[in-house]
Amino acid sequence: MSFWGQLNLMDPGSPVQSEMLLFHDHAMVLLIGIFTFVGFLGVKLSFNKFTSRNILEAQQLETIWTIVPALTLIWLALPSLRLLYLLDEQSSSGIILKSTAHQWYWSYEIPMSESISFDSYMVPESDLSPGDYRLLEVDNRATLPYQMETMVITTSADVLHSFALPSMGLKMDAVPGRLNTMSMFVEKPGVYYGQCSEICGANHSFMPIVVEAISLFDFIKYLETAE
Repeated sequence: MSFWGQLNLMDPGSPVQSEMLLFHDHAMVLLIGIFTFVGFLGVKLSFNKFTSRNILEAQQLETIWTIVPALTLIWLALPSLRLLYLLDEQSSSGIILKSTAHQWYWSYEIPMSESISFDSYMVPESDLSPGDYRLLEVDNRATLPYQMETMVITTSADVLHSFALPSMGLKMDAVPGRLNTMSMFVEKPGVYYGQCSEICGANHSFMPIVVEAISLFDFIKYLETAE
């Protein structure tokens, strides 16, 4: 999760989020280069009083400043399209986590041999334990195994919501009467925090998402005890 004063994006917890960070750095290299070049030219032109007909009427220069921006756009578009296709990949095996949004809490369901379902409410500030995060802790966490593909299915029971888990590179709308799916692969154990990212009413700020990643052995024991 992110912390106060953090300058960069939060640490990735999935391969997709790692690719997003690489694309972010890739784009920043281009943006910093453009900013530096334009700033340099702006400063030079501000202090330069000379003019040249070769610059004012240069066909070759116009060709260059048309082709170079086109190449930079291609330099951005190719990795962007690759990342877009990675986000759309759907796994045919693994665990299924269904999340249903309500005003203002989440309901989770893990359809295994015996379906496990529970509601997840935000823990009030008065009930927080030392070390808990305000507005982010819930009474029931969604527990999943790491190093295993998980298909997240989301929908809504009332209004528009959005299931967002930044460390996983996961964000999709929860629409009433519609099922949206995205794949998630948790790389390492831990607790991952998210929130509803669609303004859904008065208590929109109070419906956090918490996913706890554990080993497959512990997850099987969790399923046995939950049943």
